[in-house]
Amino acid sequence: MLYEKIKEDMKEALKARDSVRLTTLRGLLGAITNELVAQKRKPDEVLEDDGVLSVIKRLIKQRKDSIEQFTNGGRDDLADNEKAELAVLEHYAPAQASKEQIENAVDSVLQSMGEVDQSKMGIVIGMVMKELQGNADGALVKEVVSEKIQ
Repeated sequence: MLYEKIKEDMKEALKARDSVRLTTLRGLLGAITNELVAQKRKPDEVLEDDGVLSVIKRLIKQRKDSIEQFTNGGRDDLADNEKAELAVLEHYAPAQASKEQIENAVDSVLQSMGEVDQSKMGIVIGMVMKELQGNADGALVKEVVSEKIQ
């Protein structure tokens, strides 16, 4: 189970005195507990792997947004910390679809929908994300869809 692996890795990070990894994994376990509470379950229950993966994906998206904000604000020191945490989180996330796989999925969806204009872009993105089972970067999917619809 993914949850158990994260707990074991946190223990290893503690022993190795790897502060970035330890802090990131503690935050991840806290987010998993919060997810359980949000689902009106007991905090000591174990979240299934798909639930853990959704929490990880959400945290990855938050880190990417933070990196962008810190970089735009000229705070590279904070961006570097977020990048280190992002690397730890990405270790637990499933492999993301390549641009080529995304393009193939977009072509497939556009072919099934027929004539599509800019107003249907959100629908196309949603269908592509569903086809790729959420294993794609939403920003990259949006970019590919907007290129294809033009």
